[in-house]
Parts: sequence; C-alpha cells; structure tokens
Amino acid sequence: MKLSEILKKHSFKFTKKLGQNFLSDENLLGEIVSLSGVDQNTCVVEIGCGAGTLTKELSKRAKFVYGYEIDKTLAPVLGETLSGVENCEITFKDIMKEDVSALEKRIGEHYKIVANLPYYITSPLIMKFIENSALCDAIVIMVQEEVAKRILAAPGTADYGAITAGINLVADSERLINVTREKFYPTPEVDSAVVKITFNRDKFTVKDKKLYRVAVRTAFSSRRKTLANNLVLGLKISREQAENILSSAKIPLMARGETLSAEDFVRLSDCMYEQKVGL
Repeated sequence: MKLSEILKKHSFKFTKKLGQNFLSDENLLGEIVSLSGVDQNTCVVEIGCGAGTLTKELSKRAKFVYGYEIDKTLAPVLGETLSGVENCEITFKDIMKEDVSALEKRIGEHYKIVANLPYYITSPLIMKFIENSALCDAIVIMVQEEVAKRILAAPGTADYGAITAGINLVADSERLINVTREKFYPTPEVDSAVVKITFNRDKFTVKDKKLYRVAVRTAFSSRRKTLANNLVLGLKISREQAENILSSAKIPLMARGETLSAEDFVRLSDCMYEQKVGL
C-alpha cells in the first residue's frame, strides 16, 4: 500500500507548523541509511519518525532504533508501517524537552542520529546534541538546502554563522547527497540535502567550552559591527579591554565575527578566560 493510501486510511492530517514532509522513495531511503554508516552494531536515534518509512529502513540494518515523534496522531500510521519490527521503540515526545544525558543513560552506548528534520527544529536540535552529547558519534540529517549551506559554510562567506562555528569546535561536516523536493509527500517548496556531522571531540583544546559559545554568540550578535564593537556591547567591557583581548588572540582589531574560524574562536575564548571576561 502506498504511503498516501496508508495516511488516508488512518485519516491523518498534516500539521503545517510541524513541517511534515515524508519520504517514500525506497531507493532514496536505502541510500540515506547506507551513507549514514549504520550497521548491525549501531544504535540509532531517529528524530521525527513521521510515517515510519525511514524508521523501517533503519531497523533493517541497525542494532536498535530509538524513535521520537511529537505528533501522537501518527501512532496508528506507525503501528501499521512498523508492524513486525521488533528492534524499534517509538517515544511520542518532543525531543527538545528530553535531557540528553538521560537519553544517553537509557541507550547505554554510542549511537548515531539519523533524521529527516523539519526546518523549525534543525538548528536548536543540532546545537542541543553538539553542546550536550557525550556518546553521539554522528548526526546524519535531511535539511533544507539553505540550512545545509549554513552548516557547511566557510568563514568569511554570507552563510557562515554561529551554528557553523559551534559545530566546528567538536565536529566535521560534509554533504552526502542532494534531494529534490519531488521526493517528499506532500511536496515542499524547497530542495533539501543530507548532511553528515561527525563528532571529533578532540579536534581543539579549549579552556572553557561555555565561554567559547559566549564568544561565538557575541561575535554574531550583529554581523554589521566589528568584533571589537560586539565585544564591548555584548560583554560590557571597555574598548581598551576588547582590543587587548583581540591583540592577545592575534585577531585584527577591525575583524568581523564572520571571518573567524573555529581555531580563531578558541584563541579568542581562551584570552577571554585568562582575562576573566564573559565568565
């Protein structure tokens, strides 16, 4: 039975605010799972199970799938599409209200996130796990094209922002495949891409990760202002102290936040730490 027929059978109605666009192309679903590197030894956390098409494909190869779905009206749909699947557990809960450490304690081992994410949750979801996860090995997500560009952007480009710098501290990102809008049901207005974020927690040594995030957030608080101005306004310090921090970090006094790499932000936050600024 086609996905559209299953949804109709259970009188499911799409909720626009949840950004519900489901994948039904079996070849594409199989390719996503293959590219994610999931195998029989891999535990998977899927966020936004939708109609369960990706969930089912993941369960064929994974050790176990922990699925999260916020829309409880999808319960009968998932009950049908996942009928007979034993290595899967669906939790009807908003993942953003789930404590990451509690989730990881329940899983009890390393895992990967694989998901087709709605736009509104993408950035906060990524940063939730980037900042709080200890056991996640990789995040493989379907995102809108504009979000993929932001995740993968290089310093000094228009798409480079706080989320890019935040990811780059502890992980490396790559584009796996592009996905045209016609692959979804219902058809969205934009194309998408599958991006893989692989954790590399020893990539940099930083004195205080929270202060690194403060530095990034402050630097991007106003893209039009210089970094020095943002430090003065955001951290409530004198211009002299802001320029002293930049000089110590070997960052040009007229630099803008969007030009700084993760390595630059590490030096910046370390100098802030040494001068007890932003703590």
